[in-house]
Amino acid sequence: MSVAIYKEVQIDASHRLLHYKGKCANLHGHRWKVEVWISGEPDTTTGILVDYNVIKQTVGKYDHQIILNQDDPMVPCIGKFQPVITTPGDPTSELLAGMIRDDLTGYCRAQGIHARVTRIRVWESPNCFAELADESS
Repeated sequence: MSVAIYKEVQIDASHRLLHYKGKCANLHGHRWKVEVWISGEPDTTTGILVDYNVIKQTVGKYDHQIILNQDDPMVPCIGKFQPVITTPGDPTSELLAGMIRDDLTGYCRAQGIHARVTRIRVWESPNCFAELADESS
């Protein structure tokens, strides 16, 4: 029996887009909303597919953080005062969606959970988001 779950998590984090020409090249913050859909086979004992808290913790690692491209010259400067989460490219909502999906996929594999992220949305503001969808279903 296949089931699907959904979880929404909101975080506050700042970022800047190193290779962008415009306002987003400046360090700024957002109230991000992340929506995750996961489908698969629930555990036969508990009936749980993936604990909602796992999704919350996976997304929550970005809460109240500064997220920068690993090549950003601000990383070592800010890193002297607080941790910086670095990304393998500009930390766009598109990139963050893929990173969170990959983290959740890795967790499921490591735990032997037969599940996949079928859709993930990362909202940068109330009126714009990036979405990744698993088209294999």
